[in-house]
Amino acid sequence: MTNADSLGVPVAGLVLAAGAGRRMGGPKALVRDPAGVPWVVRASRILAASGCSPVVVVIGAAAAEVRAELAAEPVQVVEATNWPEGMSASLRAGLESLQGAGDAVVVVPVDLPGLTSAAVRRVLKSDGADALVRATYDGAPGHPVLIGRTHWDGVIASAHGDAGARDYLRTHPVELVACDDIGDGADADTPGDLPQGHR
Repeated sequence: MTNADSLGVPVAGLVLAAGAGRRMGGPKALVRDPAGVPWVVRASRILAASGCSPVVVVIGAAAAEVRAELAAEPVQVVEATNWPEGMSASLRAGLESLQGAGDAVVVVPVDLPGLTSAAVRRVLKSDGADALVRATYDGAPGHPVLIGRTHWDGVIASAHGDAGARDYLRTHPVELVACDDIGDGADADTPGDLPQGHR
């Protein structure tokens, strides 16, 4: 049971899905898994299934098309109009939209085909307003990342370009949680990175 469960305070989920995916040949939000489910839908469902509430999806490139894929999903959609700036624009837009919602947020980029609910739940075991928690795979830091509310302003202020929260996490104590046994933290940037069956 997470602290959020025991206190009745849910942890929000945030999917960063605004990029154009230039190296992929199109927005990664619209890449489909072997079942035909767009990555943006898959990621939001994983967060919801893990107990995150609300689930916020930040969109940008191909906004109308991505929004249409999410029409039947129980998510909040936020459009980052300055998405060309990089991942940091999505992160700032998402965190700013969550002001007043819960004590922490689990953040995932949309391009993680190996993301699992089990990894999200493991990171959620250490929640709270002061928490900074990051999944690791083979010792390397990855996602999901849990950011307690105490850190949101600092993350927003330090997020620039494609670094997202990287600089903030590098300069603050972070609890690392090994998730090698329950997921894969590799992101997919090009068609050659796609697992079999993804398109």
